[in-house]
Parts: sequence; C-alpha cells; structure tokens
Amino acid sequence: MAPSYLRLLESGELERRAEEALARLSSCRLCPRRCEVDRLAGERGYCRAGRQAVVASWNVHPWEEPPISGRRGSGTIFFSGCSGRCRFCQNYPISQLGVGRPVDEDELADMMLELQDRGCHNLNLVTPTHFVPQILNALVRAARQGLALPLVYNSSGYEEVETLRLLDGVVDIYLPDAKYADDQAAREFSGFLHYVEANRAALKEMYRQVGELQVDEEGIAIRGLIIRHLVLPGGVAGTPQVLSWIARELSPTVHVSLLSQYFPAHRALGHPLLGRKLTWEEYDAAIAAFEAAGLENGWLQELEEEDGSSVHQVDREGK
Repeated sequence: MAPSYLRLLESGELERRAEEALARLSSCRLCPRRCEVDRLAGERGYCRAGRQAVVASWNVHPWEEPPISGRRGSGTIFFSGCSGRCRFCQNYPISQLGVGRPVDEDELADMMLELQDRGCHNLNLVTPTHFVPQILNALVRAARQGLALPLVYNSSGYEEVETLRLLDGVVDIYLPDAKYADDQAAREFSGFLHYVEANRAALKEMYRQVGELQVDEEGIAIRGLIIRHLVLPGGVAGTPQVLSWIARELSPTVHVSLLSQYFPAHRALGHPLLGRKLTWEEYDAAIAAFEAAGLENGWLQELEEEDGSSVHQVDREGK
C-alpha cells in the first residue's frame, strides 16, 4: 500500500498545500495558541520557532508501539520547540531549551531519505506541529527523489484542526497524545490553553482522516490512529474521563497506548503532586479504567518498582 502523499504528489496537490502552509507562517496560527506572529520575517511566538525547522536528532528508533517500530525500527526526526511547557517533560532540553540545529527543506528531505535507506518501516515526525509548512515542503522534495515510507505524525495532540486539514491524505498514521481531561490541570502542569477542547477536536479530525489502525501481513502499521495517554501521579490526568471519551466519541476499537513510564523530570522534581513515580495502585486503577471504558485494542506497559523489579505487565493487542 503506497503512502497517501504519493497520490497528492502526482496531482500537484502536495506542492499546493506546501505553498499554502508556508504562506500561513506570515501570521502563524498553526496551533491553538494562534500567536499570529510573522515567522517569515523572523518573529517568534510561544513555540519560539522561526522560518526554518530546527531538528534535535534523527535516527532509527526501536521503542515505539509494536506496529510502529516493528523489526527494523521507526525513522524518527525529533523537532525542537513545542507549543506546550510540560513541567515533567523528559525531553525538555529539546522541547523547551531549543537544543537542535536549523535545517532548510533540502536538508530535511535528505534526513527523510537517509532514514528510508536505513530500512525503517516509516518516517516518524516527533513534535511536528509548529513545523508543518517546512515538513510539507521537504516532503515534496523527498517524494520526488523516491521517498515512499508511511508518514507518522507523533504529537502532543494540541492541534489546530485547520492545520490538520492540510495533512489530510498526507499523513498515514496519527500518533497523538490525549494528555488531560481537565483544562485547569492542562494549564497548570503543561501550559496548554483550552487543551481539552482542542485535543478532542483534533482527535476527531485525525480519526476522520485515517480511521482505525490497519497493519500489513507482518503486523506493521500502514494507516490509522493510535492514541497515547500518559498516566500521571495522583490521577491529575483524568485517566478514566480521557479513556471513556475515546471509547464513546471515537470508537471502543480505537487503539490506545496506556503509558506507565512517568517519572519526575525538569520542573516536576520536588513538586508535591508530580515529584514521584506512579504507584502500582495508580497504574492498576488506570488499567481498570481502560477495561471500564470498554476499550478493546491497545497496549499496557510494564510498571516497575523503584528497585527495578516488575510489578505489573500486560500486553494487549486487539484482533
């Protein structure tokens, strides 16, 4: 199954959308913050991004969900900057301190092609929201040179629907977060404004575009939606509400990855709520919420005690 964007390349639609996206940088509204700064003229908004994309790293990544990583790994490109400010961000040097280097569209296209040459199952764009125009323009160049990998859009889920519509028929696999069920928590712990409304509208649009997960004969994702939810200490993410909304408003058969990997990092260190790892009881309650929501497909992580011993492991892959 050929990636969707190749059909748009043949018709000229991919180039048209790339040009439209780039023009939108003159009054940037790519994310729900809608800063309206002129990034083409060098102005910078909340994400601190300018005209050029900034890349922190690109490599073969083996640790995504099984249909994404497969046997040969996912070809990840980690973009610098972010539209959020999570207190607990484990990649804060990249997302909040701007570690990385500016690249033009030709360099970005070369990275895409290199990851394909290294045998990756897909091209995985990590924190791509604020660089959608640069990505689309690089994709035009790379596709003309033979890029044919499925495109994974790996994001916080804090998305502007109008930006996502530029990606309709371009992105094959959406891999967003559903971080919170409460706007106050989203603002306090991650700096997001009106996260719940924006996230839920984005998830609906992503689901409309790509539907449920489809895999090939080897179990590798070729199209569809996988939603990630990170369980936070003290229940502050609103896990039961997030999971029940997904099952009710999207489908109980949508694939959900329930993450237990939280640990205090960055500004969560010493925080009264976020300054510790999950307990077994907290993650067990999240698993119970997964079951109660009627969700049928996804993955549950292993949770470990402080000494590294395993206390719970479930691996669920819906059929």
